[in-house]
Amino acid sequence: MSQISMRQLLEAGVHFGHRTRYWNPKMAPYIFGHRNKIHIINLEETLPLFKDAYNYISRLSANGGNVMFVGTKRAAREAVGKQAQRCGMPFVNHRWLGGMLTNFKTVKNSIQRLHDLEQMIEDGSIRKLNKREALDLYRERDKLERGIGGIKEMTSLPDALFIIDVGFEKIAVDEARKLGIPVIAVVDTNCSPENIDVVIPGNDDAIRAIRIYTEMVADAVLTGRGSKGDFTGQEDGTVEVQAQGADHEPGKPAEAQAASEATQNSVIQESQGEAEPTATASLGDVASVPSEKPEQADPKQADK
Repeated sequence: MSQISMRQLLEAGVHFGHRTRYWNPKMAPYIFGHRNKIHIINLEETLPLFKDAYNYISRLSANGGNVMFVGTKRAAREAVGKQAQRCGMPFVNHRWLGGMLTNFKTVKNSIQRLHDLEQMIEDGSIRKLNKREALDLYRERDKLERGIGGIKEMTSLPDALFIIDVGFEKIAVDEARKLGIPVIAVVDTNCSPENIDVVIPGNDDAIRAIRIYTEMVADAVLTGRGSKGDFTGQEDGTVEVQAQGADHEPGKPAEAQAASEATQNSVIQESQGEAEPTATASLGDVASVPSEKPEQADPKQADK
C-alpha cells in the first residue's frame, strides 16, 4: 500500500499556483485563496483526487492496460522518462509529434524503421557501409530515438494518458479526446480542467512536485500488476513511500526551495515561450491565506 501525506505535498511545492492574472476561472473549485497576487491550490482537494487517480491507474494496470506518460517541457523530461521506464510504460518526454495517436499507423512505420536501424547497429551490418552512409544512419537513429524512443515497444494505442501540464500538452489532450482515450492530468491554476477525465490540481512547474506525481503514478502501475493494494492519502503522519528528491539544501526549508525551483523553471519556460510565470510563496504565507473567493477574471481571457 502506498501513502503520501499533506506535508509531503507541501514540501514539494504542489500548492503553488500561478499569478492571479493568469488564472483560469474553471479552476476556482480547487483554489484555496490567494496572497500577494498568487493563487494557492487547496491540497485538501488535491489529496483525494490524487488518490482517485492512483486507484484508477492501479485498476487499469491490473486489467492489463497501458498508460502513456506525457511531459515534454524541460522540468518534466527527466522524471517522466525515468518513472515510465521504471514501470515499463510508454512515454513521450521530448517533442509531441502531431498525429502520434490519431495517425498511429504511420507512427508504427517509424517505429519499425527505428528497430531496423538498431538491428543494423547491433549485428554490425552498418559497418559494411561507407563512413558517410553509416553516419547518416546513426543520425537518423538518434533523431527517431528522441522522437519516438519512449514508445518504440508500443504496438497499439494506450489505454490512458498521464499528462504533466495540459496547457503545454494541448495537442496530446486533443488527440486523446478524439480517440476516446481517458486523460489523467496535473492541472495548474492557469489551465482548464475541462476534457480531463481525472484531474490532479497542482503545481506543474516544480521539479519536486513533478517527481512526486510521476513516482506515484509509476507506483500505481506496479501496484496494479502486483495487486498490492490501493493508495491512501494522509493529512499528516508517517509516509511509507518516500518521494524521490524530497531532500533539500541544509538550512533551507524544503517548501522555500521548492518555490524557488518552480520560479526558476517558469522563468526559463517564459523566456522560451513555454509558459507564464509560476507563483512563489512560502509555507508561512499558506497558513495565513484567508478562505476567500479567488479574484474574478474575464472568462474570455481565461484560456489565453
